[in-house]
Amino acid sequence: MTEPRTADRGLHFVLAAAILAVVHLLPTPAPLERGSELIALTVEGKTCLAILLFAVTLWITEAMPFPATSLLVLILLPAFGITDFASAVRAGFGSPLVVFFIGVLFLSTGFTISGLGTRMVLHVLRLAGTRTDRVLLGFITVGALLSMWVTDMAVAAVMLPLGVGVLKDAGLTPPNSNYGRALMISCAYGPLIGGIATPAGTAANLIALSYLEELAGVSISFGQWMLLGVPAALMMIPVCWWLLLRLFPPELERLPLEEAEIAAKLAALGPLEPVERKTLVIFALTITAWLVTPLLAGLTGGRVDPPVEAVALLGGLTLFLPTIRVMSWKEAQQNMDWGGVMLIVAGLSLGLAVFETGAARWLAQLLLGNLIFVPSLLRPFVIVIAVATLHLLFSSNTVTGSLIMPILLALAIDLGLDAWAIAAPAAFTSSLAFILVTESPTNVLPYSAGYFSIRDMAKAGIWMTLGAAVCVTVSITILGLFTG
Repeated sequence: MTEPRTADRGLHFVLAAAILAVVHLLPTPAPLERGSELIALTVEGKTCLAILLFAVTLWITEAMPFPATSLLVLILLPAFGITDFASAVRAGFGSPLVVFFIGVLFLSTGFTISGLGTRMVLHVLRLAGTRTDRVLLGFITVGALLSMWVTDMAVAAVMLPLGVGVLKDAGLTPPNSNYGRALMISCAYGPLIGGIATPAGTAANLIALSYLEELAGVSISFGQWMLLGVPAALMMIPVCWWLLLRLFPPELERLPLEEAEIAAKLAALGPLEPVERKTLVIFALTITAWLVTPLLAGLTGGRVDPPVEAVALLGGLTLFLPTIRVMSWKEAQQNMDWGGVMLIVAGLSLGLAVFETGAARWLAQLLLGNLIFVPSLLRPFVIVIAVATLHLLFSSNTVTGSLIMPILLALAIDLGLDAWAIAAPAAFTSSLAFILVTESPTNVLPYSAGYFSIRDMAKAGIWMTLGAAVCVTVSITILGLFTG
């Protein structure tokens, strides 16, 4: 992946500015007719869509760094009179979601720095043996299980060097190895799959929860999310494994890697280091707190009800305590994706503006107004495919979640549909960037190893998206029927 040239970045910025100006100056379209009701796009809503298109163009083309574009949105919203500056900042920085994400980033960074991830993958190789199909399944499974609690990109960063090490030890070089293609793509797909299982898996999940509560008045607990997310993720693991083996048949049945070598690497690591034990305990306690918080609230009549955001931040900050000290602040600064925080801030501000100006409602009716005519059992499938298509344009899990959730919630409110049933498939798909390398940094890391091409991932990703749509539909419709 190469950086865009300066001249190209300049042209892309001019293009984005031109789109902003044209859409802003266009006359407002005629209202949409839905039964006896007219749904109009207001002047403010049209301008909000213009800013949205401007930001998305810059995000896709990378004419400006993602964080810089995100902060520019906070300037444009008040500059065009959509809202005042203080409100724009409060909508983004004032959201507890930002604190949650920072806490999760602390935990993810501690997990990587402590060496727990490396140790875990080596144990998986020891259990999986040297059969190539089993090693592939092991990589997908470990990536998915880790990503339930650690951000996708951090998990991909842990899996990548281990995957490359396995391939190099086997003498498989890029870009000529089918097994290399499958294993490296699995280093992206595993984390993407696991990211949908829990609210902590990815920032897009947190955005969905925030919008559900703020716009639809629906509060979804950690356990309620997992009730649908975990089965969907678990079903995707064998689907992904089967697809990668079919599309990229391994050229060898077993890796020329002795089990004694894996045992030697584990022996070289020795027993758990104190820093690893501390990180493991903090992770376990944080996850337990997330899961039991709703139970504690019920048992105590709401007297003990710590917000999940506070639990995440406390867990992350515990890593810095003097007697624990998993990492220094300098290490955290160097290893954390602070630009992701800026992206969340802009996404929340812009998404709320799109909703509050009525633009989300107008867009929802324009794009998905006929969803009510789709049988309820098939609605999740339709939503997954629609959001996956939009994801190709937005090139970011966070941006996709920020922009699509207000649109779908406006639609659910208008059509009298269950907000969680509509939001869940969209929230899950916001994290499932299977098709394009550029859709997510999680994909870029394994791609950088050179074992697969953009075309290879697109070929696998189209089929994987269809498989994911089926898995999400089964989870939501079948489990939804049993759980209400």
